[in-house]
Amino acid sequence: MNSQELADAIEQYRVGLETGVTLLRQLHAVAGRQREGTERRDYERLASESDARDRLTCALVVIEPGLRAVRASLAAAQADLSAFPGFAGVLALRHTAAELVTSILDTDRDSMQALADAELARRAAVASLECGEATLAAYRRVLTPPVASASLLDQRG
Repeated sequence: MNSQELADAIEQYRVGLETGVTLLRQLHAVAGRQREGTERRDYERLASESDARDRLTCALVVIEPGLRAVRASLAAAQADLSAFPGFAGVLALRHTAAELVTSILDTDRDSMQALADAELARRAAVASLECGEATLAAYRRVLTPPVASASLLDQRG
């Protein structure tokens, strides 16, 4: 690649990264809203945010092959890219994208923990209800003698 082609590739990569960072910022906001919905156990909101997240993730998946191709061509050039204008901005955008991905993953981890906690609480409530139901059934058996016992008394008397 000559210098002009490298400069064009760097610019193309920068534009793609800016698009990716914009999508990641939106995804970060959605992940935060999902965490809030999970913590509040607002599962309708969680579902609607999940749809928004799917759309953003699909958009990221669509632009990734183009970014990968440009990144590969820049890596194959074996030129000192730091001398090119705009390359420092590309590095900053890559750093921003990496930070956003890390933050999104941390937020998702918190959301998954909140969902796991909610599931444990649900299971504990179900177990408590089942235990209470079994106790009431046993109490009812003690208070209400079976009909067969009463018929034995009627036959003797």
